[in-house]
Amino acid sequence: MIKVRNNNVNAALRVFKRMYSDKMFDFKEKQYFEKPSRKKSKAKLAAKSRERKRINEQNKLRTRRRVHDGI
Repeated sequence: MIKVRNNNVNAALRVFKRMYSDKMFDFKEKQYFEKPSRKKSKAKLAAKSRERKRINEQNKLRTRRRVHDGI
Protein backbone atom coordinates (compact mmCIF):
# COMPACT_ATOMS: atom_id res chain seq x y z
CA MET A 1 0.00 0.00 0.00
CA ILE A 2 1.35 3.40 -1.00
CA LYS A 3 0.64 6.34 1.30
CA VAL A 4 0.16 9.84 -0.09
CA ARG A 5 1.81 12.35 2.19
CA ASN A 6 1.02 16.07 2.19
CA ASN A 7 -1.22 15.63 -0.88
CA ASN A 8 1.90 14.90 -2.96
CA VAL A 9 0.44 12.47 -5.48
CA ASN A 10 3.41 12.71 -7.85
CA ALA A 11 5.84 11.39 -5.24
CA ALA A 12 3.46 8.56 -4.36
CA LEU A 13 3.13 7.69 -8.04
CA ARG A 14 6.93 7.53 -8.41
CA VAL A 15 7.14 5.18 -5.42
CA PHE A 16 4.35 3.03 -6.86
CA LYS A 17 6.06 2.78 -10.25
CA ARG A 18 9.37 1.88 -8.63
CA MET A 19 7.80 -0.84 -6.48
CA TYR A 20 5.64 -2.43 -9.16
CA SER A 21 7.61 -1.90 -12.36
CA ASP A 22 8.91 -5.48 -12.55
CA LYS A 23 5.49 -6.95 -11.75
CA MET A 24 3.82 -4.88 -14.46
CA PHE A 25 6.46 -6.02 -16.95
CA ASP A 26 5.80 -9.66 -16.05
CA PHE A 27 2.08 -9.12 -16.50
CA LYS A 28 2.56 -7.59 -19.93
CA GLU A 29 4.92 -10.39 -20.89
CA LYS A 30 2.49 -13.12 -19.85
CA GLN A 31 -0.60 -11.47 -21.30
CA TYR A 32 -0.31 -13.48 -24.53
CA PHE A 33 1.33 -16.80 -25.23
CA GLU A 34 4.57 -16.53 -27.12
CA LYS A 35 6.14 -19.48 -28.85
CA PRO A 36 9.61 -20.45 -27.61
CA SER A 37 11.10 -19.93 -31.08
CA ARG A 38 9.73 -16.36 -31.11
CA LYS A 39 11.23 -15.74 -27.66
CA LYS A 40 14.62 -16.92 -28.93
CA SER A 41 14.46 -14.72 -32.00
CA LYS A 42 13.48 -11.70 -29.88
CA ALA A 43 16.39 -12.39 -27.54
CA LYS A 44 18.80 -12.65 -30.49
CA LEU A 45 17.56 -9.38 -31.94
CA ALA A 46 17.97 -7.68 -28.57
CA ALA A 47 21.51 -9.04 -28.27
CA LYS A 48 22.39 -7.80 -31.76
CA SER A 49 21.09 -4.32 -31.00
CA ARG A 50 23.00 -4.21 -27.69
CA GLU A 51 26.19 -5.27 -29.49
CA ARG A 52 25.66 -2.68 -32.23
CA LYS A 53 25.14 0.01 -29.60
CA ARG A 54 28.29 -1.07 -27.71
CA ILE A 55 30.36 -0.95 -30.91
CA ASN A 56 28.99 2.48 -31.80
CA GLU A 57 29.92 3.78 -28.34
CA GLN A 58 33.45 2.39 -28.72
CA ASN A 59 33.82 4.04 -32.12
CA LYS A 60 32.65 7.37 -30.72
CA LEU A 61 35.25 7.16 -27.95
CA ARG A 62 37.99 6.31 -30.46
CA THR A 63 37.15 9.25 -32.71
CA ARG A 64 37.04 11.60 -29.72
CA ARG A 65 40.46 10.41 -28.59
CA ARG A 66 41.88 10.95 -32.08
CA VAL A 67 40.55 14.49 -32.16
CA HIS A 68 41.90 15.26 -28.71
CA ASP A 69 45.27 13.62 -29.41
CA GLY A 70 45.64 15.56 -32.65
CA ILE A 71 45.78 12.55 -34.96
